Amino acid sequence: MEDSFKTIEKPCEGYFKDKGSKFIAYAYPVKNEEEIKDLLARIKKEHHSARHHCYAWRLGEEDPQSRANDDGEPSLTAGKPILGQLQSYGVTNILLIVVRYFGGILLGTSGLINAYRTAAGDALNNATIRTGWIERFFELHFTYEKMNEVMLIVKQENLNVVKTRFEESCQLVFSVKKSEAQRVETIFQNIYGIDIKKAETC
Repeated sequence: MEDSFKTIEKPCEGYFKDKGSKFIAYAYPVKNEEEIKDLLARIKKEHHSARHHCYAWRLGEEDPQSRANDDGEPSLTAGKPILGQLQSYGVTNILLIVVRYFGGILLGTSGLINAYRTAAGDALNNATIRTGWIERFFELHFTYEKMNEVMLIVKQENLNVVKTRFEESCQLVFSVKKSEAQRVETIFQNIYGIDIKKAETC
């Protein structure tokens, strides 16, 4: 079962120049569309005199959603080549913007596709790509008498404790790799006095 994904560790940049036109690429790790809107607005403000601000993004660790935008360039000559590089590198949770400063000479369809693809590729070549794990989250409810038993399993299975609340009764939220989720869930289900249910992503 596939339970990993790739994304970039931190923002990075790339560059390409052709016939006087400059293509500056910016790649950012992102978590949601709100972040994407903010970053696009920031880049457009910083490069307000640029002719085009083309971009593509992918979001989601399983079945990623994607979008590409040509921002005034001929259809499919900018956003799609940028998105193609994201797909080629297999990265998600990423926004890649390529800013174009027009150099006065038209590049033609193939020239534009090459320029945007190359600038995007240069940014990704400069990126630190990391592997993350697709996780499932579970919530446990149990009494203090079961505390030692629960914590022993947490340690043995190397579970990631996300949240705890110990009051009259105990609550613990943990995450586990997708491929291990069903097995770990069964372990807790088989212990009398421990209630387990799936939790929302934290």
